[in-house]
This record gives sequence, C-alpha cells and structure tokens, in this order.
Amino acid sequence: MISSIFGKTKPINYIILLSFLFVFYWLVHLLLSEKAYDPESILFQTLVLSVLLFSVFWVNFIIKRNKITGTNSFAILFYTLLIIVFPEVMMDSNAVLCSFFLLLSFRRLLSIKSLKNIKYKIFDATLWITIASLFYDWALLYLILVFITIYFYEPKNIRNWLVPLVGMFTVFMIASSILILFDHLNFLRKHYIFDIEFNTDYYMYWGNSAKLIAYVLLISLVGFVAFLRLGKAGMGKIITMRLVAIFYLIGIVLTGLKTTSNVFPVIVTFFPAVAFLTNYVEVIKKPNLKEIALLTAILIPLVVFFSSLIIK
Repeated sequence: MISSIFGKTKPINYIILLSFLFVFYWLVHLLLSEKAYDPESILFQTLVLSVLLFSVFWVNFIIKRNKITGTNSFAILFYTLLIIVFPEVMMDSNAVLCSFFLLLSFRRLLSIKSLKNIKYKIFDATLWITIASLFYDWALLYLILVFITIYFYEPKNIRNWLVPLVGMFTVFMIASSILILFDHLNFLRKHYIFDIEFNTDYYMYWGNSAKLIAYVLLISLVGFVAFLRLGKAGMGKIITMRLVAIFYLIGIVLTGLKTTSNVFPVIVTFFPAVAFLTNYVEVIKKPNLKEIALLTAILIPLVVFFSSLIIK
C-alpha cells in the first residue's frame, strides 16, 4: 500500500507530507520548546516553516531533474521521516535556512554537467554557499564541492577557478553594506570564528550520540550499496552520485563541528541521505519486501521520536 502511494509522483503525496510537516513543526515547538512566542517570533517561525516546506519541493526537483532516482516520491517521504528522527532541527532556524541555501547551491553545481554557462553556475553556487555560511560559518566547507565540480567538468579553464572568489567577495560586500546600515558590522568578525572545539556535552548523552552514530552508519552503508549499483550507469550519473557523496561527507563534518544542545545542523545531510535511501529501496524488486522496508522506515522514526519524548 505504501509503495503504491509513494511509488508514483502524485499531488496527493505532497499534500500528505506537507500537511504532516506543518502540524509536526508546530507540535515540536509546543512540546519541545520552552520559549514564549510573541507575534514577531510566530511570524519568523512561520517564515522558517515555509522555507522548510519549500525545501521538500526543491529536494524532489533536484532528484527528478538530475535523474538521481527513478520516478517516485520516496525521496520526499524519506526527507520527512528524517525530520521526524531529528525533530531538533526544526528548533534551529539557522539549520533550516542554511540547508535551503545549500540545496540551491547544489542544484546549480549539478546543472554544470550540461557544460553551458559554467561560470554563471559556479558564481551562483558560490553565492548560495556563502549566504548559507551566514547561518553557519563552517558551511564555507562546501566551497570544496565547488572546486571538485570544476575539476570534474572543466578544470583547464583557469577562470573557472577564480569565479568562486568573485562570488564570495560579492556576498561579503553586500552583507557588509547592509550591516553598516544597521550598525552591526561586527557580526562578520564575530560570526566567522571557525571554532573546531568538539562539543562533548552533547555527545556524552547516549541518546544523542547513539541516534547520530546509527544514522551515519546506516546512510553510509546504504550509500555504499547505491554506488555498487553504478557499474552499468553512464559517466554522467556516476559523477552526479560522487558529488552527492561528497555533499554528504562535508555535511557530516559540519554536523560534527557545529552540533550542540542548541545547534542541530544534521539537516544539511538529509538530501544526500534520501538520494541513497531511495536508490536502495528501488533495488528491492519483490513488492512484499519493499512494502516491509517502507513500513519499517516509517515506524522507526515514529518510535525514535516518541521514545525521545518519554525520556525527556
């Protein structure tokens, strides 16, 4: 039944998942948050929720446009389920916004494979990554992905390697101008500290570390299986999946560097995770086994979420 619903791309799939996310978002804020929300805070949280809901559309767009998976809705289903596993990400507005801009960047990087307007796409990708870094300083690590993409597609053109510098300069100049107007110029100096201190307090709690370790191991294993399937795939698909894997690895590093009791950047790894999970489910040919796998994928996040509530 689950595979028959999400095995195809139907508008009802969006309605189901977006409606659930809408309710779940406010449920988490009411149950897990101890903050008092005034009208301005509610307006801001509504904006963040809108970005999160649009991210679901954008994830599906990237997946389908680049043919990372087959024609189904499993990717947005898994994206929603991962949010249930890590509801803390909805408490961190910076995580949602940073992830969104990174998705915009990755879309531009993947489009470079057409070998058209490469410099514009590199500039756009760098622009979005630099904007994402305004929420998490370590998001600048994704510039590594920009240079790797250049190396894959057009490394001999020296001007391609200089474009990211122009993109960064553009964002910082615009940001500095805005900050001067609002008399907050010190923001950039205080924000980009690149602290590499490992937050032991968060990881010492077994519930946090166990969930995160299990997630990383599962996605890494599924990703490995997904790469084993690429033997007969074209070079375009192989390069795309390599970029997805690098996106995931950088996201894991960012998660390890920034995660604290108030900061939850693990959402930046959700896009590559759902790409791997969807490819894995598509390997399952027997309908009964696929149904069991999908049912398990739905039940486990719910169990993890309610267990977290009980423990807290």
